[in-house]
Amino acid sequence: PLKAIYPILETIQMTLKYIKSDLYRYTGNVSFKTFLKTYFFNRGFNFSFWLRLASAQSAWAKLAYPIYYYKKKQYGIDIHTTTQIGYGLFIGHGGPLVVNPTTVIGNNVNLSQFTTIGANGGRQAAEIGDNVYIGPNVCIIEHVKIGNNATIGAGSVVTKDIPENATAVGNYAKVISMNNPGHAVNRRWTDF
Repeated sequence: PLKAIYPILETIQMTLKYIKSDLYRYTGNVSFKTFLKTYFFNRGFNFSFWLRLASAQSAWAKLAYPIYYYKKKQYGIDIHTTTQIGYGLFIGHGGPLVVNPTTVIGNNVNLSQFTTIGANGGRQAAEIGDNVYIGPNVCIIEHVKIGNNATIGAGSVVTKDIPENATAVGNYAKVISMNNPGHAVNRRWTDF
């Protein structure tokens, strides 16, 4: 009988770790007081809290899903519960944004407002590495790979791979610098 409880406890522990990592990215703190303040006053964290609960492989995910769905419509943030997302998700300015469900998002990724990550014709969407900053109004199209510590400037349209440690800007995005890798990603969660 106890063996049946272990997977449930493991799922709860993992979900709480994801929520703590997201909270840390917003505040640099994971206290309960900070959680309450951030939950009630930050749309990005509020959404990611319900996304993490609804994404969990447990019975409580079914209870969380209606609230997640309501928040998704309320905030204009379209990230599906099946999207693979690492620790420390940061949604800047509370959306709106659209992320294809086949997108793979690494650890400590910043998604800014009015960002779209998509794919045409049922293809795989982008793979985004760790410690990546994606600026406002960015459009990432098709199965491109964005390397670790990359920075994508505001208004960029990404149609080709971006290497690690690169800063890319423009329409179509081009690498303009290899200096200051990942400088825009602060309060990184490191307890993987």
